[in-house]
Amino acid sequence: MGFDHDTTVWFSKTFGLFYLMALLLGVVVYAYWPSNKKRFDQAAQSILHEEERPWR
Repeated sequence: MGFDHDTTVWFSKTFGLFYLMALLLGVVVYAYWPSNKKRFDQAAQSILHEEERPWR
């Protein structure tokens, strides 16, 4: 039993769909993980410090 073109295309599209869904789930879990909140808050506020403005 060999793979014809339609079977190969179906397999690659299905694998790609599940791969991207798993990647999206991983990114969302990482972004909303409670221990990462402090790091993300620091990164969001780091550009607002007075001493780091470029026009000084």
